[in-house]
Amino acid sequence: MEYILLAIILFVLMLAYFEAAIKYNIVDKPNERSAHTEVTLRGGGIIIWFAALFYFLPNWQYNYLFFAGISMLTLVSFWDDIESLPKRVRFLVHFIAITLILYKVNILYYFPFWKITLVYLFAIGIINAYNFMDGINGITGLYTLVIMFSLYYINGNIKIFIDPNLIIYPSIASLVFLFFNFRKKAKCFAGDVGSITIAFWVLYLLISIMIATGSLVWILLLAVYGVDTACTIMHRLYLRQNIFKAHKLHFYQILSNEYNLDQRIVASIYAILQLTISFIVIKMYNNVSDFIIFSYILIPLLILYCLKFYLIQKKSINQ
Repeated sequence: MEYILLAIILFVLMLAYFEAAIKYNIVDKPNERSAHTEVTLRGGGIIIWFAALFYFLPNWQYNYLFFAGISMLTLVSFWDDIESLPKRVRFLVHFIAITLILYKVNILYYFPFWKITLVYLFAIGIINAYNFMDGINGITGLYTLVIMFSLYYINGNIKIFIDPNLIIYPSIASLVFLFFNFRKKAKCFAGDVGSITIAFWVLYLLISIMIATGSLVWILLLAVYGVDTACTIMHRLYLRQNIFKAHKLHFYQILSNEYNLDQRIVASIYAILQLTISFIVIKMYNNVSDFIIFSYILIPLLILYCLKFYLIQKKSINQ
């Protein structure tokens, strides 16, 4: 009953947000990176923060650092959705929010400086990858559900590392968001407030499970996003492009923009691929070394990503 009530409340809050977004013209206008061609309401991902709020209220004494971090990110990201903020402001807030959860899980006490530096780079990478990959209808919501499902299974069957509601609440919020976003013509987009906020939530869960199990293999629960983001950045560097400017070189952008595949189909492909990878990782965990698992997952993904270059070449020849 608790989860049904949460879903209903979040659904009503989403409808209320739409009224406010229309009134204050909080919209996403198409640009050179966009896969859409019509002005659409943005910032629908704020529903993730409300899920965090409803979890935090009865559990404030245990998760105030997590809630403080996610609230800071929500505020700054929503502000950035409305009026672009300087990069240094966003980076500072991201740094502070990450520091709060690292303090909560005691990494800052026990890790040497060089390891802490790597953790910060890993955290910033996840947040930015999630933001970069949020470019077509349904992809953020579906991919998040796959990650949450995987983490929920691990938490219940392999290693208890977190309160299950910290997995269930964002899953319900993602389902509510998908109701409005997983359409041919989306009612709203997540915006930075959605992609960055849910990325922070995922980051907290991944750090928690890696500490609980002492294994880095759970990074592969983000393997599809990670490979696409990293390889696309290297591709753009090779082309001598400014990696901080808008582009259409992600694999999902090639499929949806150049080959006109339905965005929902492309988003589903990404989700299904990640679900398959997560299943393999879970099955192989405790049976083989982490190095073998990384090799079994990353090498085929890198080969699959190279298919993008064939599709680009084929498209250019046909034109």
